[in-house]
Amino acid sequence: MAYHIRVRAGAVIIENNSILLIEFKDENGLHYNLPAGGVEPNESVIEAVRREVKEEASIDVEVGSIAFVYEYAPHLNSNKYGDTHSLHLMFKCTIKDDFTPSLPKNPDLNQTDVKWIPLSELHNIILYPNIREHIINYVANKKNIDMIEEHSLKDYLLK
Repeated sequence: MAYHIRVRAGAVIIENNSILLIEFKDENGLHYNLPAGGVEPNESVIEAVRREVKEEASIDVEVGSIAFVYEYAPHLNSNKYGDTHSLHLMFKCTIKDDFTPSLPKNPDLNQTDVKWIPLSELHNIILYPNIREHIINYVANKKNIDMIEEHSLKDYLLK
């Protein structure tokens, strides 16, 4: 079944005033993205975050609350990133002990590295989407949104 909006999930990982980003080099040149990707069938959003971070940065993470939500609507953006309408749920994550981010054995075609970028240097890189100011604001204000999953709620006890 096809949906008109694709759900994507990703991680915002901040340590020592730096953010973990995935480096790419393609026809658009050198640029960065947060570790993220599409939610697959029979996969929860939280499971997708864990899988994407493992696939792109070779680490396991604890997934916390939603840091921010990003929408790409092609018809409002001259299709600059293609014609797939998408909703990105970006979660605050922490790296589990004994894991160090690194380039995976089989990275995506254009992925060239995994890097810690100091927050003070975000203005010097190309980040897709251009959410640099939102990241800086998030780190300064830490306004999280809880993710409520139906399977974690208690059922009503009916008499």
